[in-house]
Amino acid sequence: MAGKVLVTGGTGYIGGEVIDQLLARGWTVHTTVRSAQKSEARLRTRWPGASERLKVFSADLLSDDGWAEANTGCDAVAHVASPFPLAVPKNADDLVVPAREGTLRALRFAKGAGVTRFVQTSSAAAIAYGHPGQTHFDQSDWTNLAANPPPYIQSKTVAERVARDWVKDNAADMVFCSVNPVAVFGPVYDGDLSTSVEIVKKLVDGSIPLLPNMGICVVDVRDVAKAHVLALEAEADTVRDERFPASESFMWLSDMANLVRERAPDLARKVPTRRMPDMLVRLLAPFMAEMKQIKDELGHVRDVSGKHTEQVLGFTYIPAAQSLEDTVRSLAAKGIVKQ
Repeated sequence: MAGKVLVTGGTGYIGGEVIDQLLARGWTVHTTVRSAQKSEARLRTRWPGASERLKVFSADLLSDDGWAEANTGCDAVAHVASPFPLAVPKNADDLVVPAREGTLRALRFAKGAGVTRFVQTSSAAAIAYGHPGQTHFDQSDWTNLAANPPPYIQSKTVAERVARDWVKDNAADMVFCSVNPVAVFGPVYDGDLSTSVEIVKKLVDGSIPLLPNMGICVVDVRDVAKAHVLALEAEADTVRDERFPASESFMWLSDMANLVRERAPDLARKVPTRRMPDMLVRLLAPFMAEMKQIKDELGHVRDVSGKHTEQVLGFTYIPAAQSLEDTVRSLAAKGIVKQ
C-alpha cells in the first residue's frame, strides 16, 4: 500500500531511516526540515534517485508557515520531528512547548489536508517514568507527570497525551497510533549524531573514562523505522489507537562496554573498563549536564517491553548486541571515531 506520506524531521536519525524505507517500498515522500534551502542538497545526496518522489519543505514546529504545502496530496503523516537536546534545559517549557505545539500543528494541518492516517513518534519516555520501584513496563503504562520528571520526558509524555486527546475530539475518523522507541542505535549516515548514538560514540572514543552504574533499553534505528512503515501500511483496525514500544532489550553500560570489546576489539582500545562510583556522579552533577542527566538513573532498571510491537506488526527485532556493533563500526567507517 504505497501512497504519498509526509515525514516530519527528514534530516533526523529516525526520520532519515523512515524516508529510506518508504522510498524503497515505493512511497512518494514529502518531508519537512527547518530550512529546505540548507537541507535539500544533503537529502538529495542521500537519495539521488528519488527525483520527484521526494519533496522537501521548510516548516518549523512553532510556525504555521509551510505546513499546508507539505501536507498537500498526502494520505498519511509520520510525525517524527521533536527536540531532543543533550543538555537539560533550565526551563521545561523550552522542550514541552515545541513538542506539544508542533504535534498539534502537525495534526491540524494533516486533518485540513484530508490525511487519514497519522503515526506519531513518541518515546519510551512517555511510558516508564514517575513510578518508583517499578522496573518493567509495556504499552499500557504511562509516565506519571505528577512526579515532575525531567523536561525531555515531560515533553514526550505531554505531546503524546495531547495528540491522542486531539484526535479523539477533532478527528475521530483519523487512524492514529504512536511508536515509542527507547535508546536508538544502529548505522549512521553522517556525523550529525542523535543523542542516543552520542552515548556509543563517547563509549568508544574515550570521552567516558569510567562506566556509570546505569543501563538503557536499546533498539535499532532500522527497526524503529520499520515499525513506522508497517504502522502506515497495516490495516486500519490493526493499528488504530495503538502504542508501539520499540525496544529489543535492556543493557547496562558495563555490558555494552564488554560487548564492544568482544565484537569489535579493533575499536575498543579506549572503551573504559572501570566503574564510576555513584558518589562521583552525584558530585559532578551540579557542574556537568551529562552527569545531571544520569544521576537519577544510577542502579535503576527501566525495562520497556517491545514484544507487543513485534506481535502486532509482525517482525523480529535486530538483536541489541548486533545493533551496538553496527553502530560502532558505522561510526568508524564514517571517520567519526578513529580506529
